[in-house]
Amino acid sequence: MADSSKKMQIVFASAECAPFVKTGGLGDVAGSLPAALVRAGAEVIVMVPKYATIKDEYKSQMEHFSDFYVSLGWRNEYCGLEKLEHDGVTYMFIDNERYFARDYPYGFFDDGERFAFFSKAITESLQHLPAGFECDILHCNDWQTALAPVFLREFYQGLPLYDRVKTVFSIHNVAFQGQFSDTVMEDILGVAHIPAAASQLRCDACSINYMLGALRYADAITTVSPTYANEIQTPEFGEGLDGVLRERSYALQGILNGIDVAGFDPATDKRIAANYTVGDRSGKAVCKAKLQEELGLEVRDDRPLMVMVTRLTRQKGMDLVMYALDRILSGGVQVAVLGTGDRDYEDGLRYFQDKYPGTMAARIEFDPALSQRMYAAADMFLMPSKFEPCGLSQIIAMRYGTLPIVRETGGLKDTVQPYNEFTGEGTGFSFTNFNGDEMGDAVFRAARLFWDNRDAWNQLVTQAMSQDFSWTRSADKYLDLYFFMHPEIERPAAVVDEPEAVAEPVAAEPEPKAKAEEKPVEAETVKTDSKVKVEATLEPEPEVKPAAKPAAKKTTTRKTTAKKATASKTTAAKTTTTRKRTTAAAKKAAEAEAVSEVKAEAAVKAPAKTTAKKTAATAKKTTAKKSTTTKAATTKAAAKPAAKVEETPAETKAETSVEAKPAAKTTTRKRATTTAKKTTTKAAAPKAEAKPAAAKVEPKAEVKAKPAPKTAEVKAAPKAEAKPEPAKETPVSPAAPAEEKAPTKKTSVRKATATRKRR
Repeated sequence: MADSSKKMQIVFASAECAPFVKTGGLGDVAGSLPAALVRAGAEVIVMVPKYATIKDEYKSQMEHFSDFYVSLGWRNEYCGLEKLEHDGVTYMFIDNERYFARDYPYGFFDDGERFAFFSKAITESLQHLPAGFECDILHCNDWQTALAPVFLREFYQGLPLYDRVKTVFSIHNVAFQGQFSDTVMEDILGVAHIPAAASQLRCDACSINYMLGALRYADAITTVSPTYANEIQTPEFGEGLDGVLRERSYALQGILNGIDVAGFDPATDKRIAANYTVGDRSGKAVCKAKLQEELGLEVRDDRPLMVMVTRLTRQKGMDLVMYALDRILSGGVQVAVLGTGDRDYEDGLRYFQDKYPGTMAARIEFDPALSQRMYAAADMFLMPSKFEPCGLSQIIAMRYGTLPIVRETGGLKDTVQPYNEFTGEGTGFSFTNFNGDEMGDAVFRAARLFWDNRDAWNQLVTQAMSQDFSWTRSADKYLDLYFFMHPEIERPAAVVDEPEAVAEPVAAEPEPKAKAEEKPVEAETVKTDSKVKVEATLEPEPEVKPAAKPAAKKTTTRKTTAKKATASKTTAAKTTTTRKRTTAAAKKAAEAEAVSEVKAEAAVKAPAKTTAKKTAATAKKTTAKKSTTTKAATTKAAAKPAAKVEETPAETKAETSVEAKPAAKTTTRKRATTTAKKTTTKAAAPKAEAKPAAAKVEPKAEVKAKPAPKTAEVKAAPKAEAKPEPAKETPVSPAAPAEEKAPTKKTSVRKATATRKRR
């Protein structure tokens, strides 16, 4: 049974976390996702190394919470916990100056030992957390924390505090796995004597892989986009781990990252030249002019400005950029690039800047403030990555109304919907293969739309800015995973009940309609007792139909055909009874049949017609027709408050069947034809009266079309009656026509003798 009083308690471990320390996308995730989980009702503690590069303003706010020693192989290392509350989230900084008092988070010879200590400190600190906090989920990120699930299983399994802990491991980039010499397995990790751990960490004869251990030991594996989760299970993108990822595909899923929508908001961002919104984008033109002036480009609003904010590496598609840049610049597209990386790409960008002054700008530096101005000012954002787990730049660009041009891989494929020129759908432009010509074609598709169809371009910008990439959506997916792993904890009502509250009114809508349909039925019972029996059987079916509105027309046509078939069956049955009666009493066909059938119908449908027995046959027809016309008028007047599409044809069918039945009683063709004509004229009269009262045109067409087949049935019925009569009378002398056709000698002799005797 779920515990409603307990909240989901999560320890989120990451090697970097914005705003304290950040080198890439991992810092953005660790800085935003825990805050979204707290808003969703969970309790979260984020664990980060206390680097020397953290600003003093944050260090001064830290409070020493606890300290203990961590065993790492043959070592015992000091570990301090420094607590900091920031934006509603609790941060615990792992303090050890020997390992973390460095100028940069990564890139040192002892990184294997540094982050093995960090992983062991995470698992050890679970028993030193604030009072009342018992970890339910340990969420580890990338190879720096990958050994925590291994240590938890091998060294802490069986302890009461650790038994309830479930581990989740997130892959942010499978290319960075943490591979080291197998000598660290005994000297640092202390697991060489454990066969299971030693075999599952080893990736070749002399190396171990930290990420491989997490993939084998973690209870659940996530990555940062659904497409990337599929790609890393292939040899092309798996980086040697595709085999184990295919083995554990049942535990692997992709959840898209989000962005801090409050921090990246063009309406309130103070770092850009002018603010703007989706509805009023006049400020974006100001930002473009300012950036063109700042970068030394021609200040022109009729030329599209395409920017890149990226690391200058092959993984980011710089090979394609170098190949197609000459074609793009000569085609009239302005380009600005910001970033640092490989020297070859840096020199190539400087070359194009010198070749195309006023059209190309290269800033080989790291400048976050300039990157923000470029996001806001540009028309297009180029991101032709060879592979991209998720990518945040294209999401930020869409947030600022800059259309991304991306390669369809990983998170780029999941976040950018390519433009469809026929339907107008899309949020950007994309190309499939890692090919420079395809990238150039995609750039010029965007440029042509910018030049030739500015209305479609503006609509595309509106659609891109309207996308929801908040962390709330991502946090909800992670909570689905957490509560799946801990079903005994009840999920907060604020997360689950919102979609149900929307669905409840939809289910309750048909009830007032059903009540409204019942009222006209009760009004009709007072006026006509004969039609209550017919309508009571027909109207409960439309009451169920409002739940399935799209299929209402099809169901009504099916039911009308079924009702017509039943009506034709009843008329055919009555004609057979009339045939039997005519053979039994051929001379009393006009009177006896009419009286007997009036009695039979009076017992079933029309008890009010018993007064017509005493009058003549013509008087019966006229009184019946008048009564049916008055009933049709009363029922159609009563059908006005209901205003139902399906009730009107149902009632008219019942009326026309009642009108058609007296015509079926006659045995003469002339009477049948005259009565059929009269019934059609009388049925047309209530239709003319019902036209102003009807709400829609469709029911009228159905009502007009339906009485016609019934009159045809009425005409066909007396014909069927008239034809069998001579067929039944002629068999009295069956041999006579045969003798006349083929006379023989014997018959002629017999006739001669008979005539002689008579004479």
